[in-house]
Amino acid sequence: MWDVMVLGAGAAGMAAAVEAGRRGRRVLVVDHAAKVGEKIRISGGGRCNFTNLGVSAEKFLGRNPRFAISALKRFTQWDFIARIDSAGITWHEKTLGQLFCDGPSTQVIDMLLRDMADSGVTLWTGCELGAVTKDGDIFRVETKRGVQEARAVIVATGGKSIPKMGATGYGYKIAESFGLPLTETRPGLVPLTFAEQELEWIKPLAGVAVQGRATAGGKTFPEAVLFTHRGISGPAILQISSYWREGEPISLDLCPGTDPAALLREAKRTAGRSQLGTALAQIVPERLAKHLAEVFQERGPMAELSGARLDAIAAGLRDWRLMPVGSEGYRTAEVTLGGVDTDALDARTMQAKSVPGLYFIGEVVDITGWLGGYNFQWAWSSGWAAGQVA
Repeated sequence: MWDVMVLGAGAAGMAAAVEAGRRGRRVLVVDHAAKVGEKIRISGGGRCNFTNLGVSAEKFLGRNPRFAISALKRFTQWDFIARIDSAGITWHEKTLGQLFCDGPSTQVIDMLLRDMADSGVTLWTGCELGAVTKDGDIFRVETKRGVQEARAVIVATGGKSIPKMGATGYGYKIAESFGLPLTETRPGLVPLTFAEQELEWIKPLAGVAVQGRATAGGKTFPEAVLFTHRGISGPAILQISSYWREGEPISLDLCPGTDPAALLREAKRTAGRSQLGTALAQIVPERLAKHLAEVFQERGPMAELSGARLDAIAAGLRDWRLMPVGSEGYRTAEVTLGGVDTDALDARTMQAKSVPGLYFIGEVVDITGWLGGYNFQWAWSSGWAAGQVA
């Protein structure tokens, strides 16, 4: 008989196991994958963007983002940074408060494995999981190694994103089997794609990046936009993908912080015989400038363009409308939006209100953070909260 079974050995599951083990609980962690913490390993280009200095409720999405406040305030980014420091892992801040390891992300995985071992936690990898049932106060979990019994079960199986790494909808099935409601799930932090006719002009721009501002769903993100052979990506697009919905346009400001109208007027004054594409290349990358010149359908010299026309072109640069048709899906999505409805969970403990002893943490819950370390912090914090009481 285990005191606690943790289903899933990702960031949230290992964090919860460490806390429960430190309380003297007999803990078993089970994961169907051969290796633990694969999302940690690939995060941040192999450097693990493990948290963000600016963690706050408004950086999270969900039906009720404020649900995350309790856990985030009780185990903060500073608490996790202290653990990183105590493990001797050096780190640096990149941009917008994002913290990365100086060395490989496997250092974070090793730290968590070491903490689990020191806490007496048992870990089974490569072990398939089956049905979870409850008989009185005891849970029974079907595993490849036979049925296991536990007084508490923490579901930390993640979402559907990046199935090649083993992601499944298993955690949602457990929730449904106990009658817990789910909110709509969809890919988040994911590149956006376009119809074939749009791709005809996007493909030649593959590899072009511009510091821009992407707006959709009432949100704006000022970061890099990258054109790819499938559509658009880059931090600004990944961020806005969590707010964008099918059938809606995206607005791109291609030159934030500049006055494109003034730059175009200056180009007209000093290089009146040059083409619009040449002038635009002073504002955006050359390949993009050539495409925009075609979009604006101006083939004469700059000297022939009126002030009003230059203003209109400048406005187009500040509000360039694109209409994606979809995203690259769970295959490349960094997170899954939606999940176990937070109305069914206790915000302080992460326990299902209707099923004592059953907890849901991390990505399987309807809480999703922005790009930049927020989702890892939610994993650490929600795992910590459940590990304090399970």
